[in-house]
Amino acid sequence: MIKSFRFLAVFALLAACGGPSNAPPSRLDNACSIVAERPGWHKDMRRVERKWGVPVHVQMATLYQESKFDGDARTPYRFSLGVIPMGRQSSAYGFSQAIDSTWKEYQRAEGGRGAKRDRFDDAVDFMGWYMDGSEQRLGISKYDVRNQYLAYHEGRTGYARGSYRKKSWLMRISDDVARRADMYQFQLISCGKN
Repeated sequence: MIKSFRFLAVFALLAACGGPSNAPPSRLDNACSIVAERPGWHKDMRRVERKWGVPVHVQMATLYQESKFDGDARTPYRFSLGVIPMGRQSSAYGFSQAIDSTWKEYQRAEGGRGAKRDRFDDAVDFMGWYMDGSEQRLGISKYDVRNQYLAYHEGRTGYARGSYRKKSWLMRISDDVARRADMYQFQLISCGKN
């Protein structure tokens, strides 16, 4: 009895400490620091770059904007009368902030049913798949960070309709994402990770 209790205690301790962390890296404004702190993430992003053609700095800038590299990120709650919770603003979840319907489409096409939005490798593969599709269907270069982000945020149909043109706040954010991608690219070159 005591032996099995010890085994369970040790197993629980190892499980609590040994699982992958979804917490964001400590210095989000420094791409070199991010890849040094999470070398496995860098390998995953390089794999996506080879598979889908989406540059690492584009992935990183999109991840920053969508989740601040937090695997447990969710959209805020909506409130009625300012106090009654009415559910979340959308079903977006995880590193990539993919919504349920788009994630299911990805699972059917690429990721399989086991793909999870809170697993970094699956989330960046989803982003590569989505951006590759945006290039194929909408003609948006994978290096065109601004328009790739607009299509990512609005969905391909919304982007094709030009829904983003009525959202000045989103246009500003897409410019911010493009600037961050440039910053990350320069930093990755400076530390030899590009």
